[in-house]
Amino acid sequence: MKSRRTQAALGIVVGIAVTTAACTGGGSQTTQKPDKTAMFGSGSDISYAKYGSDYPSTTTKDVPGKCSYESISKRDYSDVTLKVIANAVPVMGEPAQLHAKQFHDITGAKVDVVNVPFGELYQKILTPLQAGQAAYDVMFYPSLWIGDMAPYLAPVPQDYLQTSGMKDVSKAFMDVATWNGTVVQYPVDGDRHYLKVRTDLLEDPKNQADYKAATGQTLEIPKTWEEYQRVATFLTGRDFPGGRKGYGSAEVTKRDDLMFSAFISRAAAYAKNADVKGGFFFDVETMKPLINTPGFVKALDMFKAAKSTWPPGGANFGLGDEILSFGGGQAAMSYSWDDAFIQAQQENSSIRNKVAAAQLPGSAEVWNRKTNSWDKPSTPNQAPYFTWGWTSAVAKSSKNQQAAFDFLCFFSNEANTSLDLTIGRFGVNPYRNSHFDAAFWEKQGWSTATAETYVKTFADMEKNTNRVFDLRVPGVNQYMSSLAAGVASALAGQKSSQQALDDVAKEWTDITTQVGKDKVQAAYRNVVKLENHVG
Repeated sequence: MKSRRTQAALGIVVGIAVTTAACTGGGSQTTQKPDKTAMFGSGSDISYAKYGSDYPSTTTKDVPGKCSYESISKRDYSDVTLKVIANAVPVMGEPAQLHAKQFHDITGAKVDVVNVPFGELYQKILTPLQAGQAAYDVMFYPSLWIGDMAPYLAPVPQDYLQTSGMKDVSKAFMDVATWNGTVVQYPVDGDRHYLKVRTDLLEDPKNQADYKAATGQTLEIPKTWEEYQRVATFLTGRDFPGGRKGYGSAEVTKRDDLMFSAFISRAAAYAKNADVKGGFFFDVETMKPLINTPGFVKALDMFKAAKSTWPPGGANFGLGDEILSFGGGQAAMSYSWDDAFIQAQQENSSIRNKVAAAQLPGSAEVWNRKTNSWDKPSTPNQAPYFTWGWTSAVAKSSKNQQAAFDFLCFFSNEANTSLDLTIGRFGVNPYRNSHFDAAFWEKQGWSTATAETYVKTFADMEKNTNRVFDLRVPGVNQYMSSLAAGVASALAGQKSSQQALDDVAKEWTDITTQVGKDKVQAAYRNVVKLENHVG
């Protein structure tokens, strides 16, 4: 996906100053200048439209409070330079650039944003931190890196934790921001994987009749991965509205572009047993990898079978490709992050309000590692996957912590977030309880039916007690790179599913030894607590 940067000036009405308390920082080593006159009145209209035609014309209200346009515009940071690192545009990199420009316009701060390709982001952030260098004040990165990043992060100050936006963050994503009882990451996103489907295709009378004749089943939103495969196979090659040939499934399959998360989504239903506690990726007591147990192997077999339902080039789809494939109407279903669904719901989308959200498909059987057998629950086993969530943090070594926290406070204020959520390429997905209100989305032009499936899916995931979180341990990049390589070898036909995952398990054991078993185990206990709704 290409960058859509603009240099337009801020085009929002300037308001009258009101008195407010000065923002308190988290250990800043710079001197805060006295507040200046506010540029915004209370409840001003906020829009990105003046920043370029690539942004929607939607207008929202500034919500009064510490992080509002009104309050932040009183800050005088004209002698401050903030250094920010973020992913390449558009996902998280573009909103970082946009809000940096706005922050400069209203506070005077110079905000230098460095956008780095995802494959380089981990080392670009961690290496200077480990060397004690203050390379960046603010960092945007995947929240699962917390195990490596936490020692170098400034705790979020209490006054920011008391803001209205922070208090509204859902429990799951406040847990994601917390390490050893301290909030060290600033929530700016809430990621999870869920199912996205084209309702116009499922409800089409001809499709329904043909599917019934071919399978004996009713064409509906899949409840299991086997049903997903059957529906995807049926829809592949059929004529979609608009005269194009359609495909059943768009999936993230590129080895170095988050494919391991797609695999975990498929594995969750087969390997996360609600009756078996003590770890999904490892046995938390022994730290023996579970990645090569039958549930994971079955999921990889199903992943391989899905290849016949992918669009041309689908065997090498990165996240951007999946977003455009489903969001652009090429594929009937997908199941990764929120972005493809939001892309489908853009104002100019041909499939707007012809889509629905649902829980990830489940499985009729789930592996029980205690009994070494398959359990067959009365209803399909489902395991929501809370994966990643882009997050942000302030470096402990930053000399501009107050300005840095104010920037994140502003970045994630209610007005900005409500607009960012509607721009699919931004990668900002629901993470506050207020985002689970259908009325919020109906105000964006969504149909009631689409909005209700969307918010119900998220709310049900928050309630589900059989859930999967990312690994979140030191060395996580090594574990996930190993998993991605193993899954890729099986998808390419170079190894059987079992052999590929056996090799991954051996590598994981070596990584654990290299990083330190006690260190990894202590961190993994926190992951297991999240899975079990503890804390």
